[in-house]
Amino acid sequence: MEPEFQPYGLPHLTVIFLTIVLPFALAAIVRRAKSQRVENVIIAVLSAVLVLNYVVYLVFIRSHGVANWQEMLPMQMCDWGMVVVIVAMCTGNQRWFEVAYFWGIGGTLQAVLTPNLRFGFPDWRFISFFTSHCGIIIGVIFLMLTRRYRPYPMSIVRVWLWSEFYFVVTFIADELTGFNYGFLLHKPEAFSILSFLSDSRPLYLLQMHGVALVFFLGLYAPFAIYDLWKGKSLKNAGKQEAAL
Repeated sequence: MEPEFQPYGLPHLTVIFLTIVLPFALAAIVRRAKSQRVENVIIAVLSAVLVLNYVVYLVFIRSHGVANWQEMLPMQMCDWGMVVVIVAMCTGNQRWFEVAYFWGIGGTLQAVLTPNLRFGFPDWRFISFFTSHCGIIIGVIFLMLTRRYRPYPMSIVRVWLWSEFYFVVTFIADELTGFNYGFLLHKPEAFSILSFLSDSRPLYLLQMHGVALVFFLGLYAPFAIYDLWKGKSLKNAGKQEAAL
C-alpha cells in the first residue's frame, strides 16, 4: 500500500519547518566561517542535490512504468525554477536571482503549502517532490541572507517577461503532449489558490496572469515599504542635520 499524502500532517509540517530553518542555518555557518570557500561548498551541495534529485526521479518513474516521455519533459514551473536558482547561486548574478525570487517564492512556495501530491512519507515521490520544491526556496533565501540580494521595481517587469516566455512555451507543450504542465490545461487536482479561478479555460488562463501579477506585487511590497521608510528616515535625518 502506498502511503497517502496528508496535508499538514506531521511529515508535511516537518518539511515546511525545515524549509524555513535550513537557509538561516546555512547562512549562519557562512557568517561564522567568514570563508568564501564554505559558501561555495554549500552552493555546490545545494545545486548537486537539486540536479541529482531530478535525475533520480526521472529514472525512478520511468523504471516503474508510471510515465511516458510526454510526462517527463522539464516543463513544470519548478523545473525552470530549479535551473534558474542554480544559475543564480553559481554565477551570483542579480538578474537571475530576481527570476529565482519571484518564481521560487511566488510559485514554488504554493506547491509546498498546497502540493498537488498523492503520495505520503516515506514514499520516494514525496521525498523527491519536496526536495526539489523546498530546495529552490532554500537556495533563494540563502542568497538573500548571504549576498544581500533583493528585487527592485524593474525586477517585476523583467520577471513578468520571463514568465510570459514560460507561459507561451508551456502552452505549446501542453497542446502537443496533452499533459497539464504549469496547470495551463486545467486546475490542479489538489486544492490551491487556482481552485478559485474560472472553469472556462480562456478566462482561467487570463485570471492566472492576474494572480501572478498580484503575487509579484505582494512579494515586492515588503521591499517597497522598506525603501519608503528608509527614504523618509533619511529625509528626516537631513532636516534635523540642517536644523543643527
